[in-house]
Amino acid sequence: MITWLKKKITISNLPNIIIFLLLAWYILTNLIIPNLNVIYTTFISEDGSLTLTAVNKLLSSPRAMRSMRNSIVLAFSLAVTVNIVGIFIVLVTEYFEIKGSKILRLGFMTTLIYGGVVLVSGYKFIYGPDGYVNKILLMVFPNMKVDWFIGYWAVLYVMTFAITSNHMMFLTNAIRTIDFQTVEAAKSMGASQWTILRRVVLPVLLPTILAVTILVMVIGLNATSAPLIVGGTGFQTISPMILSFSRMPTARDLAALLALFLGLVTVILLTIMIQIEKKGNYISVSKVKTRIVKQKINNKLVNAVIHFLSYLLFLIYTLPVILIVIFSFTDSKSIATRTLSIESFTLQNYINLITTARSYRPVLVSIVYSVLASIAVVIIVMIAVRIIHKYKNIWANVMEYALLIPWMIPSTMIAIGFVITYDTPKWYMFNKVLSGTMIILFLAYVVIKIPFTLRMTKASFFSIDFALEDAARNLGASEFYTFIRVLFPIILPSTLAVLALNINSLLTNFDLSIFLYHPIYQPLGVYIRSLTDMQNADNIVLTFVYAVIVMVLSALTLFFVNRQKGEKITREI
Repeated sequence: MITWLKKKITISNLPNIIIFLLLAWYILTNLIIPNLNVIYTTFISEDGSLTLTAVNKLLSSPRAMRSMRNSIVLAFSLAVTVNIVGIFIVLVTEYFEIKGSKILRLGFMTTLIYGGVVLVSGYKFIYGPDGYVNKILLMVFPNMKVDWFIGYWAVLYVMTFAITSNHMMFLTNAIRTIDFQTVEAAKSMGASQWTILRRVVLPVLLPTILAVTILVMVIGLNATSAPLIVGGTGFQTISPMILSFSRMPTARDLAALLALFLGLVTVILLTIMIQIEKKGNYISVSKVKTRIVKQKINNKLVNAVIHFLSYLLFLIYTLPVILIVIFSFTDSKSIATRTLSIESFTLQNYINLITTARSYRPVLVSIVYSVLASIAVVIIVMIAVRIIHKYKNIWANVMEYALLIPWMIPSTMIAIGFVITYDTPKWYMFNKVLSGTMIILFLAYVVIKIPFTLRMTKASFFSIDFALEDAARNLGASEFYTFIRVLFPIILPSTLAVLALNINSLLTNFDLSIFLYHPIYQPLGVYIRSLTDMQNADNIVLTFVYAVIVMVLSALTLFFVNRQKGEKITREI
């Protein structure tokens, strides 16, 4: 054995072995052990025997059982409502001839530049007890209850319009690939517009609809910010309940079991949906495709109804954004009274953000966390993808599947895994306690961004013509020099785009941050959540200023990413 190792370990391949061992250590300590520890903590007692105490406690806890039921109900409800709204807005912007469709499209895409706790806070400002909607309704119904926007219907309403961005991204691309010749052929056979839509268009879109449904249901199962802010005490889902239990030492086993249940349901749901998708066979049979041409709605009444619904949805999507931007430039008095005037407009809110440490500190904390975590993710994934492509053996395959673990496990379970694993010293983490420190949130940020970064980086990496690498090697270049000077410049645009998207998504992360943040160094998402007391006008002002900054940064990120894609296409042409 020792002789065999001496033959394998040489000076030339020693760096590769060290890198592989470091990656293996990272995968074990950050991706595998914390998640396995959730299972171990749940079912193994302190003396090492199997126990079902946590299960019995869960079954006897009305709050826990109610949260499980609420999460499942929300997931299936969103699968219906989000698909109805999402398919509708894609059809009116891409398939039907609707006046002002370009403007409508911009409105429907606003959820791409703001979401999570920022979006929920905006909706609460509009529909909450002192919101604009109530102010109008009270003129008509003076005796109505003003606290109606709370509970299941409020959460469903907010999340329905918050996560249709997946439809705008994925379903839009799918509908643009439909062969218009099939539509024309159906027309020539006398099929009505409804029949063509139902029998020709939607079947082609079905695989994408199923894939988006998977994302929607997973998001519904893992909902955190909406139930916390507008769910009230009557509608709490699993994630907020896990947060509550995780803060009580005697109930951590319940938090672990709920996280395990959430992970199990997520995996089962993804597996079932993927199998359903695989059984379908939806293809366009035309050999030469023609681009889809927008269809005019012939029935005047239906056309009027579709236009009305389109602009009603446009108002629902854009009203929070417009009011957030406007009120971010007004004083606290105007926000408290929900009134607007020229005299109330001011830049003082933004000046206070720049000059007040209490205000800009969360932004700086989130930027540092997001940038460092995103850079670390890119480095780890690029090394991993290089190994996966180069060696193509069983160990490379195991590494790839291990790096995709966070895609199958909810962020709540990842957070609980880190909390219960690293609240005591572990030799494989240098005998350091990580819980309650700044490093634990950084590690978790890196973990949740690995799967997305891996897929994007792998796609760009494998599109390289590796004849270039062979040519460099033949010219005597070392492997490291070849990667840095030949391969890396080719994938750099895609890498920068992924880096920007990761930074953007982590900037206001709340679902994971709320479990792991350091009390002194609150990230932006957690801090915004603490400001959501809508009775305090100063808090609302600061929330709106943060929201505008986030929207601007998100818009710039999307512009940068689209520009990178455009430049790549231009170079290929």
